[in-house]
Amino acid sequence: MAFKCDIEIAREAKKRPIQEIGDKLGIPTEHLLPYGHDKAKVSQDFITSLEGKKDGKLILVTAINPTPAGEGKTTTTVGLGDGLNRIGKKAVICIREASLGPNFGMKGGAAGGGHAQVVPMEEMNLHFTGDFHAITSAHNLLSAMIDNHIYWGNELEIDARRVSWRRVLDMNDRALRDTVVNLGGVSNGFPRQTGFDITVASEVMAILCLSKNLDDLQQRLGDIVVAYRRDKTPVYCRDIKADGAMTVLLKDAMQPNLVQTLENNPAFVHGGPFANIAHGCNSVIATKTALKLGDYVVTEAGFGADLGAEKFFDIKCRKAGLKPSAAVIVATVRAMKMNGGVAKADLNNENVDAVKKGCPNLGRHIANVKGFGVPVVVAINHFHSDTDAEVQAVKEYVAEQGSEAILCQHWAKGSEGTIDLANKVVEMAESGSANFAPLYPDEMPLFQKIETIAKRIYHADEVLADKSIRDQLKTWEEAGYGNLPVCMAKTQYRFTTDPNRRGAPTGHSVPVREVRLSAGAGFIVAICGEIMTMPGLPRTPAAETIRINDEGNVEGLF
Repeated sequence: MAFKCDIEIAREAKKRPIQEIGDKLGIPTEHLLPYGHDKAKVSQDFITSLEGKKDGKLILVTAINPTPAGEGKTTTTVGLGDGLNRIGKKAVICIREASLGPNFGMKGGAAGGGHAQVVPMEEMNLHFTGDFHAITSAHNLLSAMIDNHIYWGNELEIDARRVSWRRVLDMNDRALRDTVVNLGGVSNGFPRQTGFDITVASEVMAILCLSKNLDDLQQRLGDIVVAYRRDKTPVYCRDIKADGAMTVLLKDAMQPNLVQTLENNPAFVHGGPFANIAHGCNSVIATKTALKLGDYVVTEAGFGADLGAEKFFDIKCRKAGLKPSAAVIVATVRAMKMNGGVAKADLNNENVDAVKKGCPNLGRHIANVKGFGVPVVVAINHFHSDTDAEVQAVKEYVAEQGSEAILCQHWAKGSEGTIDLANKVVEMAESGSANFAPLYPDEMPLFQKIETIAKRIYHADEVLADKSIRDQLKTWEEAGYGNLPVCMAKTQYRFTTDPNRRGAPTGHSVPVREVRLSAGAGFIVAICGEIMTMPGLPRTPAAETIRINDEGNVEGLF
């Protein structure tokens, strides 16, 4: 059977004018700032007017560890949002914006798939409303002002060897990981070593996604530690006097983007920190706005629950005061077979034993999410090659874990394929059984927070860290940063830092090779194993097949 690809389905969408989508949520036309006919930003004045309104119920969609077989977390998020609307609930979807790096690399788009997509798909996966460009520009403005300050006399006595603020680019470019700047003689400044991160790893991205409003945004930007003096005292962004201009560049980017699903239901798409090298959630301002406007808000956290869900709970919910009512863990039969040792080329063949062998990865995620006090349901994202026996094996395993697995066919059928899941989510959310609590208290020492995540979420035996790293964490505690949560930067593919170790391993170690202070965002980043904050392109990047066809349409996005 031949199936249409995502972009073909999206191109056939019967989109409604964005004013009609806003009207569904009670957003007056004058508070929508249109970008064309099918997307708009929501004004800060309207968002401010919602204060005091009762919040809807927050539903998190997370997943097992990603595999080449595909899991479909965003697709399920969209499908569930459509399903809730189909059964008569006023539901709003909140997802992240797509980064150009993965689009042209290997991951592809980030707008859902099949008949569970957010549109306009091409624009969302390319420049969209320019938010990422604004973040890139604001970040690099600060970089330029630091070097400019040093060039013009260095009044702040910055130690050029201890400038911690790097540059960013929204593209996968391994050649820029480590660079030397200011070469070329006296007129170009003082040479020093630095490098680039990808824009979604920028602290500015994290700050925008955690800020309440423009005042909060500027305060947080000012709190960024950009360098240290020779006596190791910190230099802040506000010392460089860049926070005001950066806020100006981010003024429009702070306003959430409103779009629609293929079934014309409202969706906020705003912000996009990676979950393996950042905190992996859409913006707080979009989520909180949606909670004021809908009975249910369906949001996602990046990659598997060991990264995305943990950071959603321990960073976003902690910082924003959010309390999720239920969680959905997305899994596929194909991914279970891969975790059970089946090669990608053989995934279409029935193998119930491999499904059973791969299920412990799913079981670990179920137990981890339940550990936060949130009720869990598993969504089996259906593929046409799945057999009844394989699906039943997953359902039986999940039942043994004290949860329920529901087959979902939203890719092929849209909201019709998620009615059962939507009803189950409503049942869990309305039961009042959620008793959410973060994994660790604010006052726990920083290294102990890292150990807690490694041992309770990854099931590691130990955390390996040099004395210099432990001393750095103690220094930050003494400087008043000890109450910050920890953002673990780790491979998304496994519970360990080894991307090749499948399943739900125990008895492993988590090596921490670097820690970074994100004082403005309000967390400590622990970089583990071989994770890179500037990814590279694969041997055959997706960019090789992306083009404009003879009809003027984009091809190759997926």
